[in-house]
Amino acid sequence: MKIDEIRALSDEELKEKVYLLKEELFHLRRRKAVGQLEHGEQVRLVRKDIARILTVIKERSNGIK
Repeated sequence: MKIDEIRALSDEELKEKVYLLKEELFHLRRRKAVGQLEHGEQVRLVRKDIARILTVIKERSNGIK
């Protein structure tokens, strides 16, 4: 996700998105552990999306932007 897309979402939508991405990350890690994951960079991309969303949530709670 791009940062502009993330900033356009409401707080509730962001929390829901983090929850869904964490579930996806769990499933990707499990598939990677048993050798079923072809593209390992998917794990990295999901982690970065989670970090971006959490950053926006933190900015909003601190009153930044």
